[in-house]
Amino acid sequence: MNEVFEELRAAIFTVWHRRWLALAVAWGVCVLGWLVVAMVPNSYESQARIYVQLDDVLADQLKIAGGTEREITRIRQTLTSSVNLEKVIRSTKLGDDIQTQRDLESAIEGLTKKVSIKSEEDNLFELKAEIGVGDLSDSENAALAQTVVQKLIDIFREENLAGNRGDVAETLVFLDQQLEDRKRELEAAEQRRLAFETENPDLIGGTGTLSGRIQSMRSEVRGVEADLAAAQSALAAINGQLSGTPRNLAGSAGGGARAALSNAQGQLATMQAGGKTDSHPDVVAIRKQIAILRDQARDENPNATGATNPAYTSLVSIKAERQANVEALSARKASLQAELSSLVGSQASEPAVAAEANRISRDYEVLKDKYDELLQDREEMKLRGQVENERSSFKFDVIDPPTTPRAPSAPNRPLLLIGVLLAGVAAGVGAAFAIGQLRSTFATSAKLERALDLPVLGAISLTMTDTARQIRAKRMKYFYAGSAALGGLCVLLLAAEFLQRGMVA
Repeated sequence: MNEVFEELRAAIFTVWHRRWLALAVAWGVCVLGWLVVAMVPNSYESQARIYVQLDDVLADQLKIAGGTEREITRIRQTLTSSVNLEKVIRSTKLGDDIQTQRDLESAIEGLTKKVSIKSEEDNLFELKAEIGVGDLSDSENAALAQTVVQKLIDIFREENLAGNRGDVAETLVFLDQQLEDRKRELEAAEQRRLAFETENPDLIGGTGTLSGRIQSMRSEVRGVEADLAAAQSALAAINGQLSGTPRNLAGSAGGGARAALSNAQGQLATMQAGGKTDSHPDVVAIRKQIAILRDQARDENPNATGATNPAYTSLVSIKAERQANVEALSARKASLQAELSSLVGSQASEPAVAAEANRISRDYEVLKDKYDELLQDREEMKLRGQVENERSSFKFDVIDPPTTPRAPSAPNRPLLLIGVLLAGVAAGVGAAFAIGQLRSTFATSAKLERALDLPVLGAISLTMTDTARQIRAKRMKYFYAGSAALGGLCVLLLAAEFLQRGMVA
């Protein structure tokens, strides 16, 4: 620990012994540093808060607003875009010294770094601009910062309130042109389709439609066959009933044998329809009865007849109706089978023609769908234009107008001035200490003893005359005055800085 204190004493003595060198270096570093700080222009920051409302009930209902998140992203990107910044530069003092395109690009790049937009909430934005031009005074830089923010707000308002309607009009013109092109293509496709269908009527709608027609026709044929089978069964049943019903009723006027014979024959037919064979006892008995009645009917007067049987007459009319139904279904079945055979032949005989039918039908449907889609888009865009004109979904409010900066935002000049002073003092002390280390002198006897590794018997103190003491005291006053002047100059610079800020305010 004693060695540490000894080294510290030696360092302090070395610096104090060369205090004038330290003071000179400190003055030089401070003056140079303060000049550099003075050359750095003050930057002033102006800020504003804006509120952008994108919600609109009608537009959301019609699904034409475009989405709130996408619109907010567009606001962030367009508010500080290069185009908008170029307009700001050309309309303010920032564009006074611009002569070439390179100068303009450099100014835009610099302003891009100084302008920022921050989203505090979904619809609330904070816009900041920091301006510091060396050729302008502090008051001019402060006013310029406010002007830049105000110009950005004005440009953004004009582009979004008036520009949206222009975008809608341009989009409508583009959609009308596209619709005209699609309309001509659709008309040409319709002509090709009509010409092909005129030559090939069986392939109207393509092979897909033809296959559907074949399947439909086959289903219809199966239905007609089922109806025909039911009609034939009904006709067979009525024939059985008719054969068992006598034409005339038996009466006193004669004709009873013939009526009985007819009745017996009907019973025989009913038995045979019921599945009874010729060897069945009932069938054998009815046959014997028929043989007897046939002999009696032969001897009976043919002109002697009974009354007409009304049941027989009704069955005859029913039979005629069912017979006509069977014939109609048979004709329908034959027609369907012939048409089905023709369609199947058309599908299988010319595959190239079928492929052409598919291509024409597919092209027509694609063009028609595209035309309908464009037509719907145009109608929605027209409706959006009406919404924009009568009830715009974009509302723009300036919550806090651009502020007029009262104090520079950068650099922190008071801190820099004090920092330069401290750096100057440190540089002076360091220079004095370094010079002392380069010279072969010893500040204390202990240090000499350690360096030579020999005992030091004693040290001779400095003896000064009265005149030397006066000269030394006078020099010390000069040294203290120089040090105080250095600190006082720093205080004056600080006072000037705050006074200059007060003048801007």
